[in-house]
Amino acid sequence: MRLILMRHGETQWNAEQRLQGQDNSLLSERGVAQVRRFRPYAKALKPVRIIASDLGRTRQTVALIGHPDAPTDERFRELDMGEWTGRRKPDLIAERPEEYAAWRAGTFTPANGETWGAFRGRVAEGVHDWMSRTEGDLLVVAHGGVVRAACHEFLDLPPSRVVPVTPGTATILHFPRRGSMTAQLEGYNIGSVAPDDFVAD
Repeated sequence: MRLILMRHGETQWNAEQRLQGQDNSLLSERGVAQVRRFRPYAKALKPVRIIASDLGRTRQTVALIGHPDAPTDERFRELDMGEWTGRRKPDLIAERPEEYAAWRAGTFTPANGETWGAFRGRVAEGVHDWMSRTEGDLLVVAHGGVVRAACHEFLDLPPSRVVPVTPGTATILHFPRRGSMTAQLEGYNIGSVAPDDFVAD
């Protein structure tokens, strides 16, 4: 059984290097193109079920790959970044380099934000729930943080060891059997990407 995690296409805030968390901005023109390039991959992977985060950018993405009526689950929302929501990454790195590095490693939580442990736990709960109800491969259209949380939970790869996943690509985890607590990494950053697709975080 495979868990296919697709990150939404680039958003306007991604292009501006702003942290979105559970806030939202629409896909950029490049983000729409990224998702449209991924659509044949989504079809070829043949998931038996497709789920999406309930945030706008993932709803837009799942519609563009041809599944506008896919059910949503708030457990697959991005990490709540608290008071850092909307802040630009370069500004945070300049102002608070140590805190930013610790946050990326999952060991620091901005004020009013969600801890990495709580985030990882809710993503894992959502994955286990949907996989227990799915006979075959599951595609979840979600966020970069969700991909990192799944890699930590099921591959024992902490966020400090995982590069940011490119918008509009998929990460595939293979579970040897239903209910398994560990997985094997089958693919990362899978999709048709252009040279400038790798700049957004």
